[in-house]
Amino acid sequence: MKSINDSLNKLANNQGFKERFETLKSEVLSDRNVQDFLRKNRDQLDEDIVERGLIKMHEFKGQSKECQDCPSLQSCVNMIKGYQPKLVIDGKNIDVTYERCPRKVTEDERKEQESFIQCLYVPKDILGASMSDIEIEQGRLEAIKLVRDFVREYEPNKKMKALYLHGSFGVGKTYFLGAIANALAEKKVKSTIVYVPEFLRELKGSFQDKTFNEKIEYVKKVPVLMLDDLGAESVTSWMRDDVLGTILQFRMLENLPTFFTSNLNFQQMKHHLTYTQKGEEEELKAARIMERIKTLATPVKVEGENKRNK
Repeated sequence: MKSINDSLNKLANNQGFKERFETLKSEVLSDRNVQDFLRKNRDQLDEDIVERGLIKMHEFKGQSKECQDCPSLQSCVNMIKGYQPKLVIDGKNIDVTYERCPRKVTEDERKEQESFIQCLYVPKDILGASMSDIEIEQGRLEAIKLVRDFVREYEPNKKMKALYLHGSFGVGKTYFLGAIANALAEKKVKSTIVYVPEFLRELKGSFQDKTFNEKIEYVKKVPVLMLDDLGAESVTSWMRDDVLGTILQFRMLENLPTFFTSNLNFQQMKHHLTYTQKGEEEELKAARIMERIKTLATPVKVEGENKRNK
């Protein structure tokens, strides 16, 4: 049996192979990115190293750099999706390593940011909310200022009052919460946005699968909690005292910021919490809840056009 070296030598002496090799060599060495690499590293390279590295440089040349040949991350044309090649010198050889492309970096940062935000029963498009996209209107200037102040000044374990955003339907109160959550996520701060009516319905069903305490504990202890559309739920003693009261009492004692949105102002909210579905009037218990809300958040009215009608 002939040795591998004999076979390779015979192949190398083949005229057709030589022509193809020279063509490949010319294509590789004429590539602008390859030339840049060779020029920057000329002190470490000689002809033999360059010859041995032709295959690696060909691998590098044939792939997209800086996403220039890729229509999207999902349609990446490279050997490893989302990673672009980089030529390096490894001892006396030229090699190819792979690093994240710009689109992959952006996507990873987006996913990391989303991981800091938990949305319970809130539309996922709220995850796209940003402070810069909040519409500047006369009726929301105070809310915008207070929101920006909170985000700028927030520090873990620092005693801070959050906001009780109240106003009519569709003025963007929930969008404010999404923007706050995203701004905090950029600071690596975890937050949870909870749509209150659906959360309460979920809790009622969690007695059967024994996850009630787990869900309550999570909401109690999240660094920044945002209770969306408080007041849209039907009031029961259980909801008001055992759920809302328990959550707010813990967060008040632990100085954990808690935001609220509601169509009701403080006075209207107290009235809402006073009367249960059964017609019971429990003003003292409602007052206790309101004291916790007032301790946790500063009321601010949000006004403007109904964005849902646009």
